[in-house]
Amino acid sequence: MEQAQLEAGDTVVDVAAGTGKLTRQLVARGLLVVAVEPIGEMLDVLRRVLPEVEALEGVAEDLPLADGSADAITVGQAFHWFDHERVVPEFHRVLKPGGTVALVWNVRDESDALQAAYADVLRPHRGSDYPAPPWTGPLEESDLFDVERRDFPHSQVMDADSLVARAASVSFVAQLPETARAELLERVRRLAPAGEFAFPYLTKVFTGRAR
Repeated sequence: MEQAQLEAGDTVVDVAAGTGKLTRQLVARGLLVVAVEPIGEMLDVLRRVLPEVEALEGVAEDLPLADGSADAITVGQAFHWFDHERVVPEFHRVLKPGGTVALVWNVRDESDALQAAYADVLRPHRGSDYPAPPWTGPLEESDLFDVERRDFPHSQVMDADSLVARAASVSFVAQLPETARAELLERVRRLAPAGEFAFPYLTKVFTGRAR
């Protein structure tokens, strides 16, 4: 399936935009971006850093947008939290005929030994309610979209301190009791090679064209 190519001036709705990390990349491409975010504090940050973007408070399942008003919808790191029975037809409603939805996740590349060991340290603390892949079944199983998947490998250069900081920023790690959290972070530090090292990730992109 050949996906439509977005051009400068096309309207893109960035859903669950947060503080605008993905939104900024879309704006830099010359796209006309509408950001939708349910949490007011995050929306305040987005409006401050991207004053040129129309930023609306709203949820993915009930977008504050007209029928057929968007060329594309993007979701970064959030689609797994949505009510899929409601959100898939809602995305289809807002998109123009032939419009595209793009779902993006950055995930650890656990084919790498260090990433696998890091995941083993964190996994017991993740909790059973944390969504696990696959995340896109409802979109792929719907008769409203034709879906493709692409993976893009990339790496971040890190050292022991930045690896520990990465682990400490994970929500379920931050919520651990102080002693358990300190022990986990020390285990993470012991995993790190000396000096700087590459920490590999995969960016998983699912694109669906509206039928």
